[in-house]
Amino acid sequence: MRIEGRVQGVAFRMETRRAAEKRGVEGWVKNLPDGKVEAVFEGDESDVQSMLQWCETGPSLARVARVEVEDEPPSGDFEGFRIAY
Repeated sequence: MRIEGRVQGVAFRMETRRAAEKRGVEGWVKNLPDGKVEAVFEGDESDVQSMLQWCETGPSLARVARVEVEDEPPSGDFEGFRIAY
């Protein structure tokens, strides 16, 4: 998924990792050069849906303007959830 708005410099990645770990979701989150945040989530469908909903608001300092979601088949390549650079 890609998240647009005021999503960089507001602890979005750190809080996304915390929320994903709480739900047992694996994957990664990173800042993009264009100011967006990109994330990949893998896990139980209900947990992934919970993460997608969480990203629509994000942490308290974020102002999410738009969320773009792409469904892909699970890869099984992830171990835990990390902040990518």
